[in-house]
Amino acid sequence: MGKKLKKEVEPPPKDVFDPLCVESKKAATVVLMLNSPEEEVLSKACEALYKFAAKGEENKMTLLKLGAVEPLFKLVTHEDPIVRRNATMVMGIMASHNDVKKLLRQLDVTSAFIARLAPEEDVVIHEFASLCLAHMAVEYNSKVQIFEQGGLEPLIRLLGSPDPDVKKNCVECIYSMVQDFQSRAAVRELNVIPPLLDLLKSDYPIIQLLALKTLGIITIDKETRVMLRENQGLDHLLRILETKEFNDLHVEALGVVANCLEDVETVQLFQETGSLRKLLMFTEVSTLPDFQRNAARAIAKAANYSEIRKIFNEQEVEKCLVTLLRTNSDGTKIAASQAISAMCENLASKQTIGTLGIPQLVQLLSSNNEEVKEAAATALANLTTAHLGNASIVQSRAALVVAAVSCDAEARAKLRNSGGLDPLVKLLHSKDKEVRRNACWAVMVCARDELTAAEMTKLGALDILEEINLSIGRKNNFSEAALDQILDHNLSQKYSQMGYLSCNNIISDGFYDYGQIKPGVKLLSLEELSGQELNDRRAIILINAKLPEPEPTTVTPADERAMQDGITGRIASSGALKKTSKEKASPVEEKSESPARSSSISKGSSREKGSRKGKGKKDEEKPKEEDIEPAMPKIAEEVPEKVVWLPPPDTTLQDYINEVSKTILPLATTKEQVVQLAQFVADKMGGPIERDKLHEFSWELHISEIEYELKCNVVPIGKINRGTFYHRALLFKVLADRIGVSCSLVRGEYNRAWNEVKLIDHSPMGILLLPPRVFIVDLMYEPGHLMKDGSPEADRYRRISGSFRHNQKELLN
Repeated sequence: MGKKLKKEVEPPPKDVFDPLCVESKKAATVVLMLNSPEEEVLSKACEALYKFAAKGEENKMTLLKLGAVEPLFKLVTHEDPIVRRNATMVMGIMASHNDVKKLLRQLDVTSAFIARLAPEEDVVIHEFASLCLAHMAVEYNSKVQIFEQGGLEPLIRLLGSPDPDVKKNCVECIYSMVQDFQSRAAVRELNVIPPLLDLLKSDYPIIQLLALKTLGIITIDKETRVMLRENQGLDHLLRILETKEFNDLHVEALGVVANCLEDVETVQLFQETGSLRKLLMFTEVSTLPDFQRNAARAIAKAANYSEIRKIFNEQEVEKCLVTLLRTNSDGTKIAASQAISAMCENLASKQTIGTLGIPQLVQLLSSNNEEVKEAAATALANLTTAHLGNASIVQSRAALVVAAVSCDAEARAKLRNSGGLDPLVKLLHSKDKEVRRNACWAVMVCARDELTAAEMTKLGALDILEEINLSIGRKNNFSEAALDQILDHNLSQKYSQMGYLSCNNIISDGFYDYGQIKPGVKLLSLEELSGQELNDRRAIILINAKLPEPEPTTVTPADERAMQDGITGRIASSGALKKTSKEKASPVEEKSESPARSSSISKGSSREKGSRKGKGKKDEEKPKEEDIEPAMPKIAEEVPEKVVWLPPPDTTLQDYINEVSKTILPLATTKEQVVQLAQFVADKMGGPIERDKLHEFSWELHISEIEYELKCNVVPIGKINRGTFYHRALLFKVLADRIGVSCSLVRGEYNRAWNEVKLIDHSPMGILLLPPRVFIVDLMYEPGHLMKDGSPEADRYRRISGSFRHNQKELLN
């Protein structure tokens, strides 16, 4: 019988694990898989972590916290190329995170990644290893490690890689490395120039840009610039500058060219090939502010060498710089001004720029940017040094700028507070006609407010302008207008010199009529005139209705006790004795000093009383003479050294002002106000005078009596009860100004003066006649009578008869 044999199936080995597919949704689980001994598991884990890390910075931080960095770094050197590639990919993108970079520096990873740049490695490993090094190289310690571990050589070699990402990462790493001078020297020895120039032909703008940035750093060294020139690198750069499509690279390309312009050989080569002229043309027409700014900086830097300045001058670089001053970019203006300063070392350039650029530079002085103003001022200083012609143009333009910017009060205040008025006034002395004219213009504009006009008067502007206007060859329209403008804030001087005050010249307290003076004669101040001895010259008429402000007094308890004890009375008698010893002091000075004296004496009395405390009552009531005398020296010591002089107040004038304000100001029409005011003035000055008896009106004696009474040549107008033409006209002008009646004051000959007012006249049919006509106000013969300007009666009022003129001459002589 046959047996059927059954085939036996062999069971699997007991130590073999059946394949298991695991799907994990937790990064922590995958990180644990990085410790697996299986290559396939490691590869897939790295691949999953790469995708996770690529999603954002938060995921990179998560992997860092899960402890993924150290096992990943170990896998970078794994023997399996797939594992090694995937691990390098993860590390490459994670290295962009700052905290990851910090840990990588602690792990000393640079040598491992440099090793991954070996030729036999996969191009993907090249890409991410170089990416990791590029991230690491931004930090100084890592730069040192890469340099010392020989990382520059493979990085430069891989600039020729067929993969654009590898090129980009390598050139970016090199750019960071060459920030250090040791690396710059090393890349030169490694012949980095040719591969960098090849990168300029890349189709990727980022690669071109990084190559240009690297060239811009390494060409700081002269030896590298020589290598660039030998490798025709300048041609590559100029082609970029000539190509409009590469305008995003123009700024960086220009930076490399700027470095090369420091070499005379390069500048000469540019001149011979026409490249320098092209470069200047690019700069002028460029629409990129950064390009223009960097071009100006390049010129400024290269112009430090005399040979290059000479070549620049031959290529008319000055015109390009002046063009750049007109741009809207403050940075470009600053750079152009600095380049001009450098070019000023060349005399021919100084002359050219002086002709073309001074107006623009002066205009920049009014810029709101402080750096622009500083650069422009420095350029102007260099242009004018040892060059008289440029100095006179600059001064002229500066004066024009002052005239232009000083139209508002704030600008004038800034000019005044910054000390600008002194140099402006000094320009009035200039021998240059244009400078002098523009300075007069600026003075005229600045003199629109009282403070500035007063300051310029202190600086001598008034005297200088008077001197200018006396010269036929030196005076101009602006000098006369400037003088008139300053005098508008010094009406005493104006009336004495010009003999005329317009309706806009409002007389205020402190005005005085000295009489007519010749042009160029300095009018003394009121204080100086008040201090003169009495003389036989005509009286100076003072207008001052301002009453002195009462000084506050403080009574101390010691003063009260002193007054109770009767000491005050004794001190008063000693003070009276003190006054009698100064009989020659003016009443004004005595009055102004008395409060200070009284205060100091009172204090001294209380101290003296305290020193005698404890004596008998009889001794206190009857002090001896020697008890009073020792106090006198202390009184003299406590008197202030200098007392501010004030003109004497005219209470009568103040009464006049109060009265006309109540009675004349409310009148309905200007004509009524003028008529009533004329009658009021005449009434206060001696009333109407018959024309034929004018010579009998003895006003001179009356004025002399007032002068003798006051022991002073200055007479307050309120004290005059018998006044002639010029007294009445002045009082009319003063009162009219106070109540708002518009009128002018005109000085005539032989003590004549009159007021002119503008009034609307009526035709015989009652129709208003416009514009308003000028009338002369009669204040002498028929007070209030209005005479049309140009009429015979007005001319007679302003003129004086021949016989009367003869009598007046005799009196004056």
